[in-house]
Amino acid sequence: MKSSRQASIQKNLWLRARIVQAVRKFFIDQDYLEIETPCRIPAPAPEAHIDAQETGDWYLQTSPELYMKRLLAAGYDRIFQICRCFRKKERGRRHLPELTLLEWYTAGHNYFDMMAQCEALIRFVAVCAGFGDHFVYQGRRIDLEAPWPRMSVSEAFDKYAALSMHKALETDCFDEIMTGEIEPHLGWPKPMFLFDYPASGGALARLKPAQRSLAERFELYMAGLELCNAFTELTDPVEQRARFEHEQALRRTTGKKIYPLPEKFLETLAVMPEASGNALGIDRLVMLFADAAQIDDVVAFIPEEL
Repeated sequence: MKSSRQASIQKNLWLRARIVQAVRKFFIDQDYLEIETPCRIPAPAPEAHIDAQETGDWYLQTSPELYMKRLLAAGYDRIFQICRCFRKKERGRRHLPELTLLEWYTAGHNYFDMMAQCEALIRFVAVCAGFGDHFVYQGRRIDLEAPWPRMSVSEAFDKYAALSMHKALETDCFDEIMTGEIEPHLGWPKPMFLFDYPASGGALARLKPAQRSLAERFELYMAGLELCNAFTELTDPVEQRARFEHEQALRRTTGKKIYPLPEKFLETLAVMPEASGNALGIDRLVMLFADAAQIDDVVAFIPEEL
């Protein structure tokens, strides 16, 4: 007997398959190597606000980032991966504890190069999926014609929020204002790159040389939905270790589990080339093109059905 939910989303799952196939074609056509890294790892990146799922004494990956960067250090300069990632306590209209992530890295690129590539990827996927230069999401047209606008986080606070970015950081309400006051305005009627995040919000990102209070990081918003997180990669192992120890301290003060440091990653970071990386949520990308209001409508099974 067919499940009524699975039967009702067949069209979306066919669309999902076309989108994943288009993503692969985009990278293969540009001579990227598709790779696979372990899902079960001894030490995730110790980020304060991301909780890993334990599996015995190890963890399920929250991202393939650490191991993909180790491949960069080994001489693989153009790599991508589509994989399952796991994050505890993430469940909502736009969140799943098991998600599908596209992650890719390009040696010799910075975060501005990555913005251009990200734009080209999504425009390519749109064409392959039959949408051309626009689509409609929740009754509103999203225009994909290039170029897409870019706005700094500081400018977004000045335009949309009651507080400046500096004041929001001072009063510890940055995330709350981003979610409630800024994000709903972003990505209408065109996708929007939001860039130059506070240094405290980029645990693995390079800081701007002339303004070290900011990280060379961006997120892409479409129709008010955060789609990806990208940055120029930090390649200094001493600074990265200090950042990880700071994140561990934050976890400790909030009573969260303390993860061991990923020592093998830190050892290889010294020989990793300058690079940019991007983590893009496949489930959310499908949501947009499927005109789905919730993430449940674009995955075959949700946790409550298992």
